[in-house]
Amino acid sequence: MSHYAGYVEDEYEMEDVDDDMDDEFRGREMGGSDSDVDEYDYSNSKVADTTAAQARKGKDIQGIPWDRLSITREKYRHTRFEQYKNYESIPNSGEGSGKDCKDTKKGSVYYEFRRSTRSVKSTILHFQLRNLVWATSKHDVYLMSHFSVIHWSSLSCTKSEVLNVSGHVAPSEKHPGSLLEGFTRTQVSTLAVKDKLLVAGGFQGELICKHLDRPGVSFCSRTTNAITNSVEIYDSPSGAVHFTASNNDCGVRDFDMEKLQLTKHFRYPWPVNHTSLSPDGKLLVIVGDNPEGMLVNSQTGKTVMSLSGHLDFSFASAWHPDGMTFATGNQDKTCRIWDVRNLSKSVAVLKGNLGAIRSIRYTSDGQYMMMAEPADFVHVYDVKSEYEKEQEIDFFGEISGISFSPDTESLFIGAWDRTYGSLLEYGRSRNYSYPEVKK
Repeated sequence: MSHYAGYVEDEYEMEDVDDDMDDEFRGREMGGSDSDVDEYDYSNSKVADTTAAQARKGKDIQGIPWDRLSITREKYRHTRFEQYKNYESIPNSGEGSGKDCKDTKKGSVYYEFRRSTRSVKSTILHFQLRNLVWATSKHDVYLMSHFSVIHWSSLSCTKSEVLNVSGHVAPSEKHPGSLLEGFTRTQVSTLAVKDKLLVAGGFQGELICKHLDRPGVSFCSRTTNAITNSVEIYDSPSGAVHFTASNNDCGVRDFDMEKLQLTKHFRYPWPVNHTSLSPDGKLLVIVGDNPEGMLVNSQTGKTVMSLSGHLDFSFASAWHPDGMTFATGNQDKTCRIWDVRNLSKSVAVLKGNLGAIRSIRYTSDGQYMMMAEPADFVHVYDVKSEYEKEQEIDFFGEISGISFSPDTESLFIGAWDRTYGSLLEYGRSRNYSYPEVKK
């Protein structure tokens, strides 16, 4: 991961966010006025959301009033394509990665728009780390908003603060190896939530673990001062809950949350940005600040096979539930699909529109794979079509995270924009067909 100084959310946009749309909204929407009239629905005194019914009638899903702006949506999209700068650690990697890419058929609708909630602002702290949105059910989603972890219920349309790290945070439980003095004003770089466990990783190597069904914080740890790039929570074969933390000090650390202690520590030649454990728990995908990734033995950390094909640094990985294939996402604007039965080269290469593939998710039934660019585009692929059919979700804003619900029924996207940032919610399309009844 880059040591680039643009960490804080108001600064990370320096290279990654084009301010033209913001200028259009602020300067032209209300004729240069500072009024926020259009930001609010005064019938209920809250920021106006967009529902599926409104979207079907033609309202923009983010509530952007294109009819009152001096630029059309199509023209602004064209401007974004021309001006958006993809961050590359290796120059021109995005240009060189296109030759192997699969041609896909766009236009499918696997998930239908449900709601855009503008009162839920999912923020980003580091421009390369975009795993800050997690769904634990089709109605429950957790996300970072400034110094708070927020829970949003799409069923009751209510939000609540789960964890606040702006002040002092210390564990309320005493466990060997837990840092009892805790942390002050933690800058959260990455997040993971699964079932009843939440783990937040920080810029100085902080790890804060909270059980959602218990008050307070359960466990705090810092075994390095290097930024935590990603966290993955998983169930071990024994049934114990573990999580793996990937850090910029080239380390991968495994923690047992039953014993609340560090159990494994592997070291690699370069900073590790993301890891994914295979469904059977035997193999670990390692990607980071090297174009080549690695498949390693999860018990020993020893390399099983190198993964060659990407042209830049990788920040995303995910396993298909069948345990035979997995995906990696890279700053060369591609996602590569790999088959463990033949790792000499990837079996498919999928290309983004604007920039790096920053996060990847599979549905628990293995039918769909979702990948997110840094901004504006989330792609949902039909795996059974061998990734040849896709739904392209198109909006404006930096993407803080993406998540399928465990039951595959919901899809959530955190879209960060100073004016029109929101939590986008989609529901799985169910095209039921019934046999014709003969009279």
